[in-house]
Amino acid sequence: MLETWGGVVISPYVRRLRLAAELRELRERAGVSAQELAKRSGVYRQMVSKLENAHVPPGQEDVQRLLETLGVEGDQWTQLVRITSEAASHGWWESSGIGERQARFANLEAGAAVIREYQQNLIPGLLQTEEFISTRLANSELPLPSDAEVSGVLKGRVGRQRMLHRPNGPAYEVILDEVVLRRRSVPPEVFRRQIERIIELADEKEQITVRVLPVDAEIPGYNIPECSFSIYTYPDSGDPVVVGLEAVATDLVLTDREQTGQFEMVYTGLVSAALSVERSREMLAQVAESLPSR
Repeated sequence: MLETWGGVVISPYVRRLRLAAELRELRERAGVSAQELAKRSGVYRQMVSKLENAHVPPGQEDVQRLLETLGVEGDQWTQLVRITSEAASHGWWESSGIGERQARFANLEAGAAVIREYQQNLIPGLLQTEEFISTRLANSELPLPSDAEVSGVLKGRVGRQRMLHRPNGPAYEVILDEVVLRRRSVPPEVFRRQIERIIELADEKEQITVRVLPVDAEIPGYNIPECSFSIYTYPDSGDPVVVGLEAVATDLVLTDREQTGQFEMVYTGLVSAALSVERSREMLAQVAESLPSR
């Protein structure tokens, strides 16, 4: 069952990252090697490494042995045991057919306080209509991942959007490059309905903010992003800021503070260069009106 933090859904993957960092810091502060810790605690050396690198869901028995060996007690022990439980939780995205790649982003979105996204080429998944998704899947020559299926992809998108609109859901800020609106990713009539849906969501949902970055915008420092990206921040300040990047065949998840900080700086520049929310809505409406309704 998915855990909550202060009434908000928790991302098991992010809690796993948090636990890994805490365990690694505790071991290094104690001045012992991973091999020595394994020997003293009775936890396999490979498992110590996997836990410290967030490669596996943690087991309570292994973590508690490590904490006991490292002399962790009191409130810190209680907190880390709770984080272990949260890190081992299972989410709806683990059902078959959704695909590992989409499941990874659904996991990151779970429990986020704020999601900031820059999309360079395509309508973001969190805003896509079922018609838009189905049309693209029906026309794409790219194969689905071996662990995904069409119905699962649709189910995954719907589930992710439901998480976005849940009570206590995250604030969602998205910057659409003007290219997203000008380059046809589906037939015109489907694209029109997709854009109209984005306008509706931005009007109806206070937590959704949509801005458009004009192709002739001058970005501060000329820090032009080389790819689309998403930035996730969480209500527990001890959890890492996470940056996700999607590519054609693979994804990249960054948690190093220096790296994620660079993306936050770039995003801030994009916000200042983008049209205001009001002018962005006007451009979206103009593009929709220019497309046929059938």
